[in-house]
Amino acid sequence: MLMRTDPFREIDRLAEQFFGTTARPAVMHVDAYRDGDYFYAAFDLPGVDPDSIDCTVERNVLTVRAERRRPTGDKVELVAAERPMGTFSRQLFLGDTLDTDKLEAGYDNGVLTLRIPIAERAKPRRISITANGNGRRQINA
Repeated sequence: MLMRTDPFREIDRLAEQFFGTTARPAVMHVDAYRDGDYFYAAFDLPGVDPDSIDCTVERNVLTVRAERRRPTGDKVELVAAERPMGTFSRQLFLGDTLDTDKLEAGYDNGVLTLRIPIAERAKPRRISITANGNGRRQINA
């Protein structure tokens, strides 16, 4: 029996997983960091209309969806199509230490930045210890 093989098939499959296809774009890139009493997440979304961005939090799962569309019209002629188009989605699992009720979002220069305050219960607090007259220590919280 004769089998036909394509030595580049596996390379193409791996490239589609990392870079996406026009039908299924690659995942959006994100930087996440803590600065003082805030947690930040910055998503790269160049060329995305801010009205197409949807950001939700449910049970400490942050979901960001955005759509990049090709220009359309009667006189638009597609010459090259290398940028990924379509709907992008990314989920982050947030810890219980973040106050998601006070999440703030801003979009500037193609970057969606989310700022989430650290919850008061997660911040370090000092516990005072007082000594009473009999040499025993009394703990105040």
